[in-house]
Amino acid sequence: MTAEAVPPAVVPSGDAWRGLLWFAPLTALWLLLIYSWPAIPASGVPTTAHQLAAHGLIALGLWLGLEHTSLTPGQRRATWLAIMIPDTLWLTVAWSAAINGVFHPDTASFPVLPSAIFLPVIIGVPLLLFSKRIGQVLDAIPASWLVTLQLYRIFGSWAIVAWLHGALPGVFAVPAGIGDMLTGLLALPAAIAVATGTAEGRRAATFWNFLGLADFAVAITMGMITSPGPWQLIVPDVQSIGAGDYPGVLTPAFVVPSSILLHVLSLRQLRRRSRADIARR
Repeated sequence: MTAEAVPPAVVPSGDAWRGLLWFAPLTALWLLLIYSWPAIPASGVPTTAHQLAAHGLIALGLWLGLEHTSLTPGQRRATWLAIMIPDTLWLTVAWSAAINGVFHPDTASFPVLPSAIFLPVIIGVPLLLFSKRIGQVLDAIPASWLVTLQLYRIFGSWAIVAWLHGALPGVFAVPAGIGDMLTGLLALPAAIAVATGTAEGRRAATFWNFLGLADFAVAITMGMITSPGPWQLIVPDVQSIGAGDYPGVLTPAFVVPSSILLHVLSLRQLRRRSRADIARR
């Protein structure tokens, strides 16, 4: 079963960019707010709020998607629990580890933070790409959901503010913060475009996914070469994200791998929609 977000006649493709007329000013207002009151991002409240919101929306979207499949109620519950229990445990462990300083480079003899970034991706990508049941869910939910969900990426702009306050090195914070902010801003037009159900809309969403993944590739690389450890090539004047300080370290420890997996799911969904469209023709 394939379900599109909105019938093509209801969502004109020209509306894709109009969403930025109100979303961009809100992003600018957020930047001004956290720049003027640095105690807000330092408190960890924004990080906590957007992680819990993203986690909750993933849980809700997965449940709604499962309800539109042909699976039995027992199979839907089992699938939902099989995904959400590990995801919730992962969030809990990462959160606790960040608060207790486990991600500091001098805490353990092995690279804890890189492991937190790459291990969930290494385990999760094959499961999400080849699971038939996940494929059923992707066919059931609108293609715009997985794109819209990553609106939270605008909160990555905190890195730019941290750099302006001298709390992060610019060589890491500027490309990482700008990349996250652009991915978050463009999520809305990409979601509106893909909701048209056209090939052009799917191409726009595919480009957006690759943009988001490229942002992570740059951010992870710059974070590794500016942080204490065996891969450090640049020693900045201030500590980088790899210093392991709460709440900033939760971004690479949980948000980054979660977002990578969402991009992978979106790309798989878009490919399935393209194949289904070709088959219909």
